[in-house]
Amino acid sequence: MIAAKSDQTATVAAGFLGWMLDAFDFFLVVMTLTAIAKDFGKSDAAIALSLTLTLLFRPVGAFIFGLLADRYGRKIPLMVDLVFYSIVEVLSGLAPNYTTFLILRALFGIGMGAEWGVGASLVMEKVPPRLRGVMSGLLQQGYAAGYLFAALAYLFVFPRWGWRPLFFIGGLPALLALFVRARVQESDVWRETRHETWSHLGRALARNWKLFLYLVGLMALMNMVSHGTQDMYPTFLERDWHLGPTVRAAITAFSQVGALCGGVLCGRYSDRLGRRRTIGLALLGAVISIPLWAFAPGAPLLWMGAFIMQFFVQGAWGVIPAHINELAPDGVRGFLPGFAYQCGVAIASQIPHVQALFAAHTTYAQTMALSAALVFILGAVAALAGPERRGVAFGRVTTESS
Repeated sequence: MIAAKSDQTATVAAGFLGWMLDAFDFFLVVMTLTAIAKDFGKSDAAIALSLTLTLLFRPVGAFIFGLLADRYGRKIPLMVDLVFYSIVEVLSGLAPNYTTFLILRALFGIGMGAEWGVGASLVMEKVPPRLRGVMSGLLQQGYAAGYLFAALAYLFVFPRWGWRPLFFIGGLPALLALFVRARVQESDVWRETRHETWSHLGRALARNWKLFLYLVGLMALMNMVSHGTQDMYPTFLERDWHLGPTVRAAITAFSQVGALCGGVLCGRYSDRLGRRRTIGLALLGAVISIPLWAFAPGAPLLWMGAFIMQFFVQGAWGVIPAHINELAPDGVRGFLPGFAYQCGVAIASQIPHVQALFAAHTTYAQTMALSAALVFILGAVAALAGPERRGVAFGRVTTESS
C-alpha cells in the first residue's frame, strides 16, 4: 500500500510538472509576442500565427503518442515526448528567422499535444476515484502554473537579456524524463485492459466514434474559453492599456494565481456537484466577470478582473481531466481523450490570430469580450447537454484497491 501511494504521488507530480513545463514553453511566445514581432520585422498577427500553428499541430502529437500509449504503455511515450519538446523549445530560442521559428513552433505543437493525453490518462488511472476531482484540478492547473512561471521568467529575464534566453529554460522537461524513468510505474489499468494487436485497438476506437465527436466539440469550445482569454491578454494590456513589461508580467502572473485557486477548488467540488454542473457554473461566473475583465475603469479593478476571470475559466478546466477520462472506455484511454482534446485545440487554434486581426480595426477589449461571451455560453451548453460517468471504476480491479 505504501508503494502504491508513493507511485501515485510520483505520477501526479510528473503529470503536473510535465503539463506545467509544456504550458511554460507555450506561453513564452504569448509573453514575448511583440518583441519577437519586432525582432523578425513582423506584425502582431504574424507572430500570433505561430500560436495557431502550435495549436494546429497538437492533434498530430496526440494521435501518434496516444496510439503508442494504448498499445505499449503510458510511461515510455511520455519520456520520449518530454525529451522531444525540450529540444524543440531550445532550438526556438536559436531561430535565425521567422520561417524557421514557425517550423519549430509547429514541431513544438506535436510535443505539446502528446503530453496531456498520455500524462492525464496515467494520473487518472493511478489515483483513487474519490480523489479524481481534486487531482484533476491540480493536474490541469499545471497549465496555469506554467503560465505563471512564464510570466515570472519574463519579468526577470526579458528586461535584461531579451526573449531568446527564455526559450533555453524550456529545456528543463528533459530532466523530468529522468524522474519519470526512476520513480513512475506503468499503469496497472493499462496492463489489465491493453489490446494485444493494432487491429483490436482500431476496432475499439471505431466503436466509440460518437463519443469521440462529442468530446471534440466540447474540447473545441473549452479551448476557445481558455485560449480566447489568455493568449492575447498580455498584448491587450500592452496595446489597450499601454503597460510596460513589468506590469504586464505581474498582472498576468496574478491572474494565474486565480486560475490555480479556481482549478483546484472546482475540481474538488465536482466530486460533489458533478462534472457537468461544475463546468456550467464556472462558465456562468466567467460570463458575469467579462465587464470587469475587459472594461475595468482603473488599474485596481483591472487586476481584480484578471484574477476573477481566470478563477472561473480554469475552474471549468479543472474538471476536464477527470471528466473526459471517465467518459473514455478502458483500453482507449491513452488515445481517445487526448486526441479529442487536441482536435478541439486545432478547431480553436484560430482564435488568437482572429482576435489580433479584429483588434486591428477596433480594440482588444471589445474583441476579446465579445468572443469570450460567445464561447462561455456555448461551452456551458455543450457540457450540460453531454454524458457524465463521475467516479466510474477503471479496469477490472478498482484503483482504490491497487
